[in-house]
Amino acid sequence: MTNILKGLKPQSVLNYFEQISQIPRGSGNEKAISDFLCNFAKKLNLEYIQDENLNVIIKKQASKGYENCPGVILQGHMDMVCEKNKSSNHDFLKDPIKLRVDGDMIYATDTTLGADDGIAVAYVMAILADNTIKHPALEVLLTTDEEAGMTGAMNLDTNQLSGKYLINLDSEEEGYILVGCAGGNRNCISLPLEFTTSDKQGMLIEVKGLLGGHSGSEIDKNHANSNKLMGRILNLLNIEYDLVSVNGGLKQNAIPRECDAIIAINHDDLDKFNANISEIQKIFNHEYKASDPNIKIEVSKASYDRVLTDSCKDKVIKILNLIPNGIQTMCADISGLVESSTNIGVVKTKDNVMLFESATRSSVATRKDDINNKIKLLAQCFEAGYEETDSYPEWERATDSKLEQISIDVYKKLTGKEPKILTIHAGLECGLFLKKMQGCEAISIGPNAYDVHTPNEHISISSIENTWKYLLSLLENLNQY
Repeated sequence: MTNILKGLKPQSVLNYFEQISQIPRGSGNEKAISDFLCNFAKKLNLEYIQDENLNVIIKKQASKGYENCPGVILQGHMDMVCEKNKSSNHDFLKDPIKLRVDGDMIYATDTTLGADDGIAVAYVMAILADNTIKHPALEVLLTTDEEAGMTGAMNLDTNQLSGKYLINLDSEEEGYILVGCAGGNRNCISLPLEFTTSDKQGMLIEVKGLLGGHSGSEIDKNHANSNKLMGRILNLLNIEYDLVSVNGGLKQNAIPRECDAIIAINHDDLDKFNANISEIQKIFNHEYKASDPNIKIEVSKASYDRVLTDSCKDKVIKILNLIPNGIQTMCADISGLVESSTNIGVVKTKDNVMLFESATRSSVATRKDDINNKIKLLAQCFEAGYEETDSYPEWERATDSKLEQISIDVYKKLTGKEPKILTIHAGLECGLFLKKMQGCEAISIGPNAYDVHTPNEHISISSIENTWKYLLSLLENLNQY
């Protein structure tokens, strides 16, 4: 291990964060990190459970004087979103995350950092290893596959848990106490492809330089979506061309930053094509000068084996342009809160099919259903397949929550400030647990993290320490209520 974070505070938390950063743990690849956490518990002589979905529960008895307090579940997820810059050769299946420190911030090098939600794993490891920390009976719950579909949480047997208070550690803004979130699902249009031949010049069109971001927490920033921009490019070209392929984005829940398409044009149209691209570049620069000032459209020659039929090409262009994307509705009763949205995060050309994969979110279930139905109708219009997966419920704010009031009181005593109580548009696992665990109350907290789900993801060291102090104070003060 490189000890990049050595000497930084809180040392125990950052030491564990650096340790888990050495372990590849993308969604669907959690066996190594799950086993690591079990071995960690075993070394501390703590009771642990590893289920068939690789979720891990670690239990620690209450500190002296806390035996009669309600039990606490500390919860986060062990998987991370695997995004990287196109120029990076990082292999998320075997390479450690390369950490770097810039002032108060921790970054990775050309990849996502994994602080979402590696910082939760680090926090709970530090608590479990330190017998001087005062706390009620603890059940640490670390789930798998949160980023790809929350299947770990969906399949968890909550009868293995007895805690009354659930503290989720998957939030990204210090000073906020989250008490509700949107529900969501994934959906996919699969368009069958038909091919023909062409003797035209192959050209690669690349859209790059976008900021991207988390498709829940950052959907309100109006960042450009590279897949939607490519749809516009293909629709705006006023030359005759054949379409070979479109590929953009890596994750449904990340606003895509890059997209490329290969087309075939007549040799005589090259100058006109370049002029087209220049005009479209000006349009994008004007529209996104505030939210994505570095948008670039680059073109170069490319080779290909076959092209889509005109009918298929027409369907691809129409789906890319017509598929819903971005904010759909805003909450009427909470100013500034997104109520429903959808993100066309991935477009893939695979053998004889093109896939259009979206993540849909809403705090109102019927709004989510409405968006799904629109995407399904779009698929039917073009004789394409449609699939809906990984549905998870919204988390509705509880009335008269004792845990919420305790968390507010402790924050005010510790900082002298009022915390902000918030429901968010991003999805958290709390809704799934609360549906299964009658009488359980939940909040979500976390340190300041930025540009999550992108290679620019970074997290504030001072905020990690502030949130650590708050978490310890919250645990310590639970015997006063």
